[in-house]
Amino acid sequence: MTPTPGTPPTGPGRPRRPGRRLGAAAVAALLLAAVPAGAAVSADAATPKSATGPQGQKLTVSATTGLDPAGAKIRVTGEGYGTTSGIYVALCKDNGANRVPSPCLGGADMSGGSKNSQWIVPKGDPYEGELALPFGPGGTFDVEIEIRSEGDGLDCADVPCSVVTRADHRASGDRTQDVRIPVTFAGQEPGEPGGEGVDVPAGTVSYKPVADFTSAGKPLDLLLHPDSKKLYVGADNIPDTADTDERGLYVLNPEDGKAESRITDAPGSTGALRASAAARISGPLPGDGVVYNYPLRGVGSAKAGDTAATGVWLAGSTITDIAPGTAPGTVLVAQGAKLSEIERATGTATRSLALPGGTQFAADHARGAVWFSDFAAGKLHRVDLASFAVTASFDLPGTDSIAGFTEVDPASGAVWVGVNRSVLVFDATGKPVKTLVGKDLARDAAFDAAGGRAFVAWQDGGDLSDPANDNNGTLTVYDSTDFTPAAKDLPLPGNQTQLGAASLAVEPGGATVFVTSPAEGKITRLTRQVSPLVTQAPADRSVQAGEEVALTARAEGTPEPSVRWQVSTDGSQTWRELDGATEPVLTFTAKSAQDGYRYRAEFRNDVGTTRTAPVTLTVTEATGGDTGGGNGGSGDTTTGGAATGGDGSTGGDGDGSDGGTSTGASGSSGGSGSSAGSTGSTVGGGSVGGNTGAGTTSGGSLAATGITVISVTLLAAALLGGGLLIHRRARRRTTGLA
Repeated sequence: MTPTPGTPPTGPGRPRRPGRRLGAAAVAALLLAAVPAGAAVSADAATPKSATGPQGQKLTVSATTGLDPAGAKIRVTGEGYGTTSGIYVALCKDNGANRVPSPCLGGADMSGGSKNSQWIVPKGDPYEGELALPFGPGGTFDVEIEIRSEGDGLDCADVPCSVVTRADHRASGDRTQDVRIPVTFAGQEPGEPGGEGVDVPAGTVSYKPVADFTSAGKPLDLLLHPDSKKLYVGADNIPDTADTDERGLYVLNPEDGKAESRITDAPGSTGALRASAAARISGPLPGDGVVYNYPLRGVGSAKAGDTAATGVWLAGSTITDIAPGTAPGTVLVAQGAKLSEIERATGTATRSLALPGGTQFAADHARGAVWFSDFAAGKLHRVDLASFAVTASFDLPGTDSIAGFTEVDPASGAVWVGVNRSVLVFDATGKPVKTLVGKDLARDAAFDAAGGRAFVAWQDGGDLSDPANDNNGTLTVYDSTDFTPAAKDLPLPGNQTQLGAASLAVEPGGATVFVTSPAEGKITRLTRQVSPLVTQAPADRSVQAGEEVALTARAEGTPEPSVRWQVSTDGSQTWRELDGATEPVLTFTAKSAQDGYRYRAEFRNDVGTTRTAPVTLTVTEATGGDTGGGNGGSGDTTTGGAATGGDGSTGGDGDGSDGGTSTGASGSSGGSGSSAGSTGSTVGGGSVGGNTGAGTTSGGSLAATGITVISVTLLAAALLGGGLLIHRRARRRTTGLA
């Protein structure tokens, strides 16, 4: 009887033993599958990493750096995998793009109880059960594997390793399921991270203007809505323009600046609608929309698509600042030195407080405080939101000139006050902690709480008769904890104060920043860029001639940096690029002439160029293996002799019994075997004896799977689909029934 390909044979009268048969097939697959690089590996090493496969598959690994060398459990999930073929999930040596990832730590599961690798198959597959798990809906899986840094003759500190998926043994030539994610272990990351910046320091952050939006009149204030992600712009009319009235509240697409909506009318003092500018934005409404102040005493609200704002007109003096209230439907309003909480629906003040002086404030609801700035008197007052009373006052030095802004860092509660050409920073208790000095006037601040960054817009005075003015402003970025610069200063040409103060909006994460220039009637969209920062660098290597060398270098940056490998043959005096060496892993076979060569990786993007430190390759002459014992043959390939392995170390001795031995995955020359075996086929750097003999393997094929001993014919059966009669023969031999 000839079994169907892919179906394990069952001999008459023998019970099925799927654990051993299916495990053999898995062994062969782990030896033979090749894994090209998965695309789009995420940049942040401190979080789970994901990679995208050639057919859009998404592979995610729960932890990839600082893993326990003695053993770690990691969660591996996938989605979008094909449901017509099975895959393996394992940790393997990463030999670079389109190279066999071999050997693999952990290897194939011969019993169904191991957690070192996982086999995933379509639902209803014959192998589903003890060894193979079924895909979930949409080609998903969620498994846990146990990995370690060293084993089976490999050390992931010395060679690059990745968690990979690849097609199982029934489609070993199918590369469409190949996805991989590099991993490293604690204390074993080779080389020195960071790298040497050529033109700018490695990891330099800067912001690049990518677009100017001129679709919102004269912009006065900005808010990037946290839910709808729309950019709300409070605007006034641009002087000296044509007959268009540009006042109103604009809703822009933050990507291209196109106006999706514009609200021009709001209720005036009599309740009748009238064209109104939007002076200050208080905050977002749930889902979409904002609350804002329109001149002179209006408090309104609107969202995208509204034809007019709803609002109330307050009694008293002009509104000078506005912020969200302590309850839904209320706002905090400053009318000069008077602070009130107002019901938006009626305009009724539920409570009010007269301060000694001032015009603007910042509300810190998380800590129950309002910080009220009195620039004229040089005072900063703290108002308790619960009692609505002043609880403390602090000095604002240097306030005899131009008032700027008052803002609170939501992460720390620190109060940032812009005064003239300085920013005064107080902690949440009012203690002065830092003074930041700029060359222009401090006009607005915004915070990225998640990234711990503070952004400050500085505007030029606009009076060119003053030698301190040049008509250009500046954007600065600070670490909001230690106040050190967190990005290169960015010039803001033409951004001056003559027609209004600049304002800022920052996308969560800080990747995009919007800054207004009222004098120019535009909003500039800025994107963050980062020069390459080396996250993994190669180390010096000592190898034997003929051994395969794998050097790994990886870097993060925005835009994604490209890599080119370079070599120096004269002790780093001159360097040249290696043709086609544009992958993170450089692999080649060492030659004696390369002894003393130095290698480095150079990463480039639009921001700068960063290089890894040079590493030295030491190449020594290879040594041969021992002679096979007993009745071993001469070692020639026609009589079952040992084959040459792929990685260059010495193979084991022959056992002198049935067939030739094969070398390890690291073998350069194996010992000679005995007679009768026909020519073997290369597997994982070693060789498998032909099917005339039943010789055993050692070295490469074993290390490639993590299995201590397994017969050559069992492997050969897997190569033929896992279901041929030869597999049954091997089973009889291993069970003593030959």
